[in-house]
Amino acid sequence: MRYVLIIGDGIADRPVAPLGGKTPLEALALPGMARLASQRMGLARTVPEGVAPGSDTAILSIFGCDPRTCYTGRAALEAAGAGVTLRQGETCWRVNLATVEGDEFAGALMRSHNGMGIGGREALDTVDALLADAEFSALARELGFVIHPSPTFRQMGVGPVGSAWGDPLPGPHDHLGEPIGELIPQGNIRRLVEASFHALRGRRANCIWPWAPGEAMGLDSFAERYGHSGPVVSAVPLVKGIARLCGLPAPEVEGATGELDTNYEGKVAAALSGLDAGADFAALHVEAPDECSHARDVEGKLEAIRRLDARVILPLLAGLDARGEAYRVLFLSDHPTLLESGAHDGAPVPFCLYDSRLSAAPRTFCERNAAQGERVEEGTTLMPRLFELPL
Repeated sequence: MRYVLIIGDGIADRPVAPLGGKTPLEALALPGMARLASQRMGLARTVPEGVAPGSDTAILSIFGCDPRTCYTGRAALEAAGAGVTLRQGETCWRVNLATVEGDEFAGALMRSHNGMGIGGREALDTVDALLADAEFSALARELGFVIHPSPTFRQMGVGPVGSAWGDPLPGPHDHLGEPIGELIPQGNIRRLVEASFHALRGRRANCIWPWAPGEAMGLDSFAERYGHSGPVVSAVPLVKGIARLCGLPAPEVEGATGELDTNYEGKVAAALSGLDAGADFAALHVEAPDECSHARDVEGKLEAIRRLDARVILPLLAGLDARGEAYRVLFLSDHPTLLESGAHDGAPVPFCLYDSRLSAAPRTFCERNAAQGERVEEGTTLMPRLFELPL
């Protein structure tokens, strides 16, 4: 028996007017998802009540790690995914290369949380320019703040634990179009952001945004908890970090990004290769629907979901069928990401469980149909359901 987890990041949503009062999942014909939803479908609370909604807390829960007891901050997970080891007494931040609009720091508006999609050589050049700026580099040395460069809009920043940093900054994707001066509390983080604003003037990404700080985190072994193990395939450091802290491999896939244009075929191949190599579990995570939701891009989210269905789910199922061994699939959204606001939501998400040994008529995988099915109040019980273990 093989077991597969597929996470469509942020695919769940609320009905929106541009789709005639439907959600994106309701508005689309998705044959792969319809097949997966043919047997068991319901709603699962992946984000415990009272916990901030996000892929960090939701995916921890899906992997069986209760965020109410293990979570120290999102950046600690991303640090693990990027190969950055945190020591005792250190704090790590997610550091976005962001784009703001305006000549004066206090009144500049948040235009793009990801530097208008910056990546590759341009992202690295932007960080090089920032670190070469005399004012910013002197301030960073004074504060003990170190940036670990990445060829994406997301960098990792590490510094000493301490209250002088000020209160944490909010997620930039939740405040598009707002003045950044009103979003940044007083403290050393504000000093760093303002110094970066002056250092990167004129560039596409012209500001850093350190947020979601966290200290070192330890997670229980996935294999010891469930008796199964295998690759977790994602382009996102957060997901790779959760995998690695749980003792699961997170292979690199060339051309895989967190955007709409990613190597879907390579990610499917990596999951199937892991199973062919002897693993009995594989996980696939696709980020693009979430990114399109943050941008409030209705057509982009629809296309991201179409590609998830056509270029991940259908070929993955075909590959599993061709191998001739029985398998089970858990498919779900980690959390809703709302087109109307661009923000994460903590509402229960649709999920489905598929068993290749059973057969049933396809049906639409969507929030409305899921609400008629079973209800899972603890996301940490989803993995036992996939593996047919006692709850």
